Amino acid sequence: MADAQRPHVICHMTTSVDGRIKVRRWKTLDADSHYERVHGELNGDAWMCGRVTMQGYADSAAPLPEPVRDDANPVPRNDHVAKSDASGYAVALDAQGRLDWGARNDIEGDHVVVVLTESVPDAHLRALRAGGQSYLFAGEKTVDFALALAKLRALFGIERLLVEGGGRINGSMLRAGVIDELSLLLAPAVDGVSGTPALFDYPGEEADSMGGRCKLALTSCEPLPGGVVWLRYRITPVAGA
Repeated sequence: MADAQRPHVICHMTTSVDGRIKVRRWKTLDADSHYERVHGELNGDAWMCGRVTMQGYADSAAPLPEPVRDDANPVPRNDHVAKSDASGYAVALDAQGRLDWGARNDIEGDHVVVVLTESVPDAHLRALRAGGQSYLFAGEKTVDFALALAKLRALFGIERLLVEGGGRINGSMLRAGVIDELSLLLAPAVDGVSGTPALFDYPGEEADSMGGRCKLALTSCEPLPGGVVWLRYRITPVAGA
């Protein structure tokens, strides 16, 4: 069960049968054929992706004039809420402030909220304010996921969040113990390329495996057209692990 101070978090992804997530290169099927429909059925208030996934959305933004440098007036590290009554939110994890959102403050109507760390430069914060995006701080140099989620609920009223990759983001959040459910579309494809990002990825040794730290309980299994299987699991941390 999710902490009452944060949203209920569902990781929603498509993988091959060997657990890889590079769906664009599977030429034998349309791996995304069910993804958006199931995304809608999960009824999230918001969806979250990492910097690499969000890069494509940011790249399509209309540019803004270069913000004026003002070293004499540093930007305080306070959370900035540009809009709190949106029908949905697109949450971008961008710890170092590398994404240039320009004038784009929504993705198909979902207001853009950027999760940053305090290490981002002032110029980036000025650009976000000028572009109409919201942002919040969660950590000094690396993202504190529990803090970020608590702020998403407190500032934007988000109660149900869909986490949609990449593998490093999924893995880091699983390791932090903040994913409550897995919604997995298992596609009839084999990727097979060693080193390809997997559903859950994070750097570590054998002792760092999540294999003994969380338990997955199957809550539903639904065959879909095209050989896809929709699996849903409840995720619970193992006490003392």
